[in-house]
Amino acid sequence: MNLSEFNFDLPEELIAQYPLAQRSKSRLLCLNGEDGSLSDRNFTDLPNLLNSGDLLVFNNTQVIPARLFGHKSTGGKLEVLVERVLSDDSFLAQIRASKSPKVGTMLTLGTDKGIGFQVVMHERQGDLFHLKLIQSDKTGSEKNTVFNLLECFGHIPLPPYVERADDESDLERYQTVYAKEKGAVAAPTAGLHFDEALLDVIQKKGVELAWVTLHVGAGTFQPVRVDNILEHEMHSEYVDVSVETVEKIKQTHARGNRIIAVGTTAMRSLESAATFGENPGVIEEYHADTDIFIYPGYQFKTVDAMVTNFHLPESTLIMLISAFAGLENVKHAYQHAIDNKYRFFSYGDAMFISPLT
Repeated sequence: MNLSEFNFDLPEELIAQYPLAQRSKSRLLCLNGEDGSLSDRNFTDLPNLLNSGDLLVFNNTQVIPARLFGHKSTGGKLEVLVERVLSDDSFLAQIRASKSPKVGTMLTLGTDKGIGFQVVMHERQGDLFHLKLIQSDKTGSEKNTVFNLLECFGHIPLPPYVERADDESDLERYQTVYAKEKGAVAAPTAGLHFDEALLDVIQKKGVELAWVTLHVGAGTFQPVRVDNILEHEMHSEYVDVSVETVEKIKQTHARGNRIIAVGTTAMRSLESAATFGENPGVIEEYHADTDIFIYPGYQFKTVDAMVTNFHLPESTLIMLISAFAGLENVKHAYQHAIDNKYRFFSYGDAMFISPLT
């Protein structure tokens, strides 16, 4: 398939730069993949689309303050975006600088928020840089860890299409209310629409909740650079699907109810667990990296419906939902959303999608 098939023209003013005042006040466009029909709703209508006994699966990853500003020993300015924390004292990162640092180069990070801290460039891993902490007592701690230094000196890593600096409100709003496991550098944005009150309504209806963890990497924003999408290489992200979640999924299907993935990351987690285990096609616990690439023609093994945001043109995420609901249906839905001025991307509105039959 050609990349251009997943393109669409989006007016810039529809890209949400800030969240709404209340999480659950977003709009919700419902797409029936069976016949392509659409309906315009509000996100608070979601419980009416669910049945008692259905299972909602959420990604409980927690966004870390992964963007750092600093300088090289020569004084040259740089920006670092943490991609993955490897240990208490090392991490992989993207680096934006006039010249890429060489092995052994010392970098000082977090200087816009104080004295900062120092790392050394240990090795290059493809497009990423393996950085290690240089322990110091300057930050007032006997032994600093990557996570606590990010809490002190990092910025919330807003996506590149949010054309403003992060502010205090993003600490809360670019995070789901159920975030638990530290490690993401981008939010699982379909979950941003849920607040405690809505989750309470959903559970009182008899809908069950389950959790997976996928630490969303910055690679989620990397463009597809090949015309033939089959030549695209996905970035890897860590996934954890527990025995408890697998058992809930099996019980839900056994009683004839639906598995509903909240977001493409929950979808990719579940489909990875049903694809890469010892028994392909059967969901099993999964604790490993995944580079699963879902595009039209993919046969879904676990998920029966999904909640998702609107995605970038020519992105792997719009390819995923096109596989789920049909490319022409998705194109029609996106044009409807544009015509009706839905808000797009991370801080934008949402969709509820049922699949092709």
